Amino acid sequence: MKHAVQIEVLRELLQQLDEGVNADAGGVRAAPAATYTCPDLAKQEWARFFRGHPQVVGMSGDLPEPGSFMTTEDFGVPVLVTRDRDGVAHAFLNACRHRGSMVEQAPKGRKALFTCPFHAWTYDASGALVGLPMEAHFGAVDRACLGLVELPCVEHLGFLLVHPDPQGVIDTEALFQGVAEDLESWGWGRYVVGLEQALDMKLNWKLATDTFGETYHFKRLHKDTLANNFHGDVLSYRSYDRNHRMILCLKGIDGLRDRPEAEWRIEEGGFPVYFLFPNVVINVGAHRIAVVRVYPHPDDPGRSVSKISYYFAPEVLAENPEFAIAFSEAFTRVVAAEDYATAETTQRALASGLLPEVLFGRNEPPLHHYHNTFRKALDLEPLPFLAPAG
Repeated sequence: MKHAVQIEVLRELLQQLDEGVNADAGGVRAAPAATYTCPDLAKQEWARFFRGHPQVVGMSGDLPEPGSFMTTEDFGVPVLVTRDRDGVAHAFLNACRHRGSMVEQAPKGRKALFTCPFHAWTYDASGALVGLPMEAHFGAVDRACLGLVELPCVEHLGFLLVHPDPQGVIDTEALFQGVAEDLESWGWGRYVVGLEQALDMKLNWKLATDTFGETYHFKRLHKDTLANNFHGDVLSYRSYDRNHRMILCLKGIDGLRDRPEAEWRIEEGGFPVYFLFPNVVINVGAHRIAVVRVYPHPDDPGRSVSKISYYFAPEVLAENPEFAIAFSEAFTRVVAAEDYATAETTQRALASGLLPEVLFGRNEPPLHHYHNTFRKALDLEPLPFLAPAG
């Protein structure tokens, strides 16, 4: 983030604190309960946002060197992602061209060749079929036409992007619209992965994402955790076409008041959070980030899995290898035990059919933007403002 932008944001947060105001969406909106419970809506989201949309599968640090690989099935397609000997990332359907068995089942690792366990057909990191046992017995085939099925794959701004459709298009300008300059400035491409975890929760995927969308709850739900380090009820917010940027307010901002602005740094007074449509939330700390990717259950709108990966500047883990565990434990203590646990009670209430809607306050603008963004993508009407009382 450019220093001029850091100063602009920190000034804004200080002004909100001084004036007792917050980011303002202009009114209160109502979201119908079906947003989180409707099976038909869930099927549309799965098809449009996950099977038919580019996916962030990780960061550059997940493939740290030539020969690195990773696998995922988070969006309903078994995918193998590799880095070839020239350092280029590739993605493939993780399926042998002979009988369709997975050629790699480990989540991550390093190897030059991928051998199907069924009949030992072997592929290199570029997907080429390079080994076929007893080829004379099997029969004549054109190896050049039997490489792994390739999926569109792009490495951009430190992110690894894969499209589940072999004919799909990855438009990085559209995917990172509004936030690209910020993301490039952080230099996350050099970060290394420190720890990964998965939270399988009984709540809709959008409800999980909602928990990252406002600071109204900090002084209430997080009164013994986040409220120790954050000012709640203030927020610097910028929305774009489908993405948005929030800057939460650290209590350390109070120490900037008597220092020249040339010395101000965002990590001393603000905590950036970026949302990448449709399901990625990036929480930015000093020389570390927590990347949350929320996936719906394909058949149950009341379940989701949050994949959380923690990345660090290499020197941070070199100095303190245990920091990854400490950071992840602190993050999950809040997200799983407080945010998600509370949201699970919301899901149960919505599933009862007795709660017609939930409300998004004027002090919760990220929720207004996020929900209207996905509604627009599904050709649904935007959420209405409630008529003011009287």
